[in-house]
Amino acid sequence: MRELEPERDAASIVEVLNDPAFVRNVGDRGVRTNAEAAVYIRERIAPSYDRFGFGMWLVELVANAEPIGICGLLKRDALEDVDVGFSLLERYRGCGYAFEAASAAMTYGWEVARLSRIVAITVPHNSRSIALLQKLGMQFEKMVQLVPDTREVMLFAASAGGQAQSDSK
Repeated sequence: MRELEPERDAASIVEVLNDPAFVRNVGDRGVRTNAEAAVYIRERIAPSYDRFGFGMWLVELVANAEPIGICGLLKRDALEDVDVGFSLLERYRGCGYAFEAASAAMTYGWEVARLSRIVAITVPHNSRSIALLQKLGMQFEKMVQLVPDTREVMLFAASAGGQAQSDSK
């Protein structure tokens, strides 16, 4: 995983943000072109790297650096704790990459950012994400509404003492 770069990674972000599962489970970000994606990375993703020391990272295959999705840690205004998020392109789902990436992001959160707690959110119908969050050692806590007049999402959480280990596949 690595930090996203506006021009280099714009095409990958267009693909991820317009993946039907991303739109259904996360939302439509309205990013359709590489130019819009470069602005999205520059304005919505990159500031987190400087402000918090983490953010959403591009997930690439080790063998050939092929982009397969995004994963990382987010500090949302609507949540008290840092949130782990992930979205892989459909052709890479079910291969263990999301678990590997999310585990690495959480380990970064525990060991580098020194977080005491990490949360995650997902829509109730996203059974694959729910299963992954549970595999990561996260437990469902409650339903939350991040923004008024939007659907509720499930909030999962893990504390530093009970986090999943990267090698617990």
